[in-house]
Amino acid sequence: MITKINNKNWVKVFMAGVFSYLLPLTSYLFTSCSDMLETDSSRQVFDPDMNAKTDSVYYALGILQAMQQMADQYVFQGEMRGDLVQTTPYTDKNLRQLADFSATTTNKYDSAYVYYRVINNCNYYIAHRDSTLRTGATYVAMPEYVAVKAIRAWTYMQLARVYGKVPFYTEPLTQISQIDNSNFPELDLSGIVAALAPDLEQYVGYNTKGEYLGYTLPSYGGSTPTSSAFYTSNIFLPVDVVLGDMYLETEQFGKAAQHYVTYLTQVSSDPYTDYMETYTSRSRFGTADDLPGDWDPQRNGSLRTTAYWSQIFSSNFDLISYIPMNTNSRRGVITELPEAFGYDYYSNEPDYIDEVQLIPSKDYLTLSESQDYYYISTASTSSETVVNAAKLGDTRYNSILHEEIEGDSIKSWMMKYSNEPCIRLYRNTTVLLHLAEAFNRLGLYDAAFAILKDGIHEYLPLALYMRPETVDLLKTVYPLLSEANISKFDRNQSSAFYGVHNHGTGLSRDVSGTVYMPGLSPYQFEPVVLQKMQEIAETYNVNIGSTDQDIINAVEDLLCDEYALELAFEGSRFYDLCRLARHKNASSPYGANFGGQWLAKKLAYKNPVKDLTNESNWYLPFK
Repeated sequence: MITKINNKNWVKVFMAGVFSYLLPLTSYLFTSCSDMLETDSSRQVFDPDMNAKTDSVYYALGILQAMQQMADQYVFQGEMRGDLVQTTPYTDKNLRQLADFSATTTNKYDSAYVYYRVINNCNYYIAHRDSTLRTGATYVAMPEYVAVKAIRAWTYMQLARVYGKVPFYTEPLTQISQIDNSNFPELDLSGIVAALAPDLEQYVGYNTKGEYLGYTLPSYGGSTPTSSAFYTSNIFLPVDVVLGDMYLETEQFGKAAQHYVTYLTQVSSDPYTDYMETYTSRSRFGTADDLPGDWDPQRNGSLRTTAYWSQIFSSNFDLISYIPMNTNSRRGVITELPEAFGYDYYSNEPDYIDEVQLIPSKDYLTLSESQDYYYISTASTSSETVVNAAKLGDTRYNSILHEEIEGDSIKSWMMKYSNEPCIRLYRNTTVLLHLAEAFNRLGLYDAAFAILKDGIHEYLPLALYMRPETVDLLKTVYPLLSEANISKFDRNQSSAFYGVHNHGTGLSRDVSGTVYMPGLSPYQFEPVVLQKMQEIAETYNVNIGSTDQDIINAVEDLLCDEYALELAFEGSRFYDLCRLARHKNASSPYGANFGGQWLAKKLAYKNPVKDLTNESNWYLPFK
């Protein structure tokens, strides 16, 4: 049940203030991604001047330091209540309560306060920052000003995802009287989107010349001098991505798709990063005994190398936005995530530990191991490439897995938080998958499948599964393939020939080298969707037809699987499940509340104490 916030909670929000987090003057270039929000308690400013052209950097980054306070909670709330993790005898009781949906307001990871701390800091900045400051014709404060508004909208969206309806305010709370006399409305996701999206819309779009009017993300210097090479702009959230997610959450699929397309074509410098060409040719398999008899080792790479997909967790590959954490507690806020997954990051000699609290669930392992792996067969000749499939599993799990053999047993650790303590909020791949979700619900299920299979490129109209009407829409309404944008996805950009499913399944795309060959891979729309339909029929005991709604539901479940394979343990899983369940409830050929039944079935292994077919039980108690 959602309870109304009380004065004690609002006092916490007030005490958070807007001056809790200020940065030292040396923060223009950071020594590592995790040190970049180090505090300097000797530099407290209690009457700031927000009208200068430069010094507001300290306040903008101070807002982001408030985000550190909510980083662990964001991930734990999103993963513990999802279907990809499993508890162990070492699991903290607070995490265990999240996992079985028994958490109360006493739970360590149930705090609306950490979200409102970010919001109140944003409100203060927005209210006091002079956005009209100019150097020549350039409004110098606007990139930062818009970025702070995007952070506020994103944070409100997280609040509503967690609690359902939440108190909503946009003025800064700086006086106790404001708290005591407050009568703020309580808004759900739809209400929050209606309140904040129109304001954000003024900062995106095109002028009459077709020029993009959006603001670039602020950057306070170059990259860090480490192998990770994170850029300071990565600590902000692109407006188009935030708006896309707000519309996706509220079933406004056309608007969502348009903003994701705008991001991919006008904002992102490289939506298909170069590492893709490397890792997709690699195999996780260790011996020839693991491979099918017609495996061609000369055409499929070394059998003893690890998939390069894992590089995105130790570098800036694919990264859009993240929350950096500190390297030790003396510098500021640290994260509990590495330790929860069994890695003692903060010791003098970091290493894997036996007391692992969180391990991959059996359902996640089953999903990964059941995937077909597509490879070039020995039947291939110089004139013909033959691609076959085998049940060898998805390599993404293995590339983030650390294993140690002890006698007859194997111990395993998940490594996504073992390199640097950074919580990733958005990747380019996230945007592509969200775009596929929006396309699918618009009836463009072939475009959604294209993002999984082939990626976006100039040869996509030749794909056997693409309908002419969809290709036309991709040239006009959602102009990925328009004359203005097609050069960004041409065949000379070999990294553009990769769909998301290729990240872990070998040659599931229809391309050999730089030549597009329709029908090359066995991973094709009709058999893959048909197989998913049969699985849905058996799992949920429903009659599957051949209508567009049946196809949309099946492709949506394919996307749900891809979210798991690609984004596991990064904090978004439960929210993805809830969003997809709401889509199914709003439009399903399988009866009322099919989404609730679908969600409850996925989480049944956790033995939840609440009836998850009821949407009101998806939310945590508000405190």
